[in-house]
Amino acid sequence: MIIGLASDHAGFYLKNIIIDHLKGKEYEIIDYGCFSDESCDYPDYAHILGNSIDSGEISTGIVFCGSGNGINMTVNKHSRVRSALCWNVDIAFLARHHNDANVCSLPSRFVSNELAVKIVDTFLSETFDGGRHLNRIEKIAL
Repeated sequence: MIIGLASDHAGFYLKNIIIDHLKGKEYEIIDYGCFSDESCDYPDYAHILGNSIDSGEISTGIVFCGSGNGINMTVNKHSRVRSALCWNVDIAFLARHHNDANVCSLPSRFVSNELAVKIVDTFLSETFDGGRHLNRIEKIAL
């Protein structure tokens, strides 16, 4: 599985921790930036990841910013993206199981490194339940 990652400066360090963790699990990684902790704008990187999902280059992503909200809102502007703000393991489980989320947004300033790893592992290992949830997913697009 190829996983795309994107962050702003506030998510830069946690993104790199997750990249190291995922490489250790032999996932293929595409890092769309940012590439330092120098102040930058999350839309610049969220849109690159969102475009990659829209084009089919990748199917799964993880995004990071301070609160997780800004980058989550931005990446969700892309038609094939269903990004979920995940601040605990249960939310990550439900995002995949009920909502078929394909992007996990992490609030870098509000989760520990250890919790972030658990959230990502849950998000990547869980599957979509389908059924009644599929009917709801099909109603999301305008």
